[in-house]
Amino acid sequence: MPNSRRTPAARLDPRGALVLDTRALPRRPGSARTETRTVPAPADLHTGLAGIPEGADLRLDVTLESVTEGVLATVTAVAPVTGECARCLEPVAQMIEVRCQELFSYEQGADEDGYALDGDLLDLEPVLRDALVLALPLAPLCRQDCPGLCAECGALLDRAGPEHGHERAIDPRWAGLRQPMMDIREESGRGRP
Repeated sequence: MPNSRRTPAARLDPRGALVLDTRALPRRPGSARTETRTVPAPADLHTGLAGIPEGADLRLDVTLESVTEGVLATVTAVAPVTGECARCLEPVAQMIEVRCQELFSYEQGADEDGYALDGDLLDLEPVLRDALVLALPLAPLCRQDCPGLCAECGALLDRAGPEHGHERAIDPRWAGLRQPMMDIREESGRGRP
């Protein structure tokens, strides 16, 4: 869990898409409120071959609960993922859904490794960033049985058809061994009953 402590000069912008105002949530344990919102995805949510485009719609279902130590945020996020198939390099588009839960403490110095409220504001971006990037596929596939590319010519095997093939060329450095190997195969074939 990254450290999200802020110095007093670095205040949250209450208009931020992933910043929630907790003033409407009473500070009594057991109080809760739920909201659904669609927000633009922040930048740099990607792994090698897949990512969530910056500005894409993230659908969030957020439940904020008052607990003794702070506010417990439970978030379900649905996001579009785009990228390239790890086998054939064709475009891939799919949706992912992640669920995360994090405690935002009332006191700034309560837990050095956790998150804290900034006054009455709660910043979901670091929590969502961690959850979404970890959920991205490292090797996305256009479909589970994707045959990929031809190792010889790079053609898409899905489009090349069953007759696609290549005659194996012999490396000239090994060509001198071809005839002795054929002789050995012929001799071993004759000696069998």
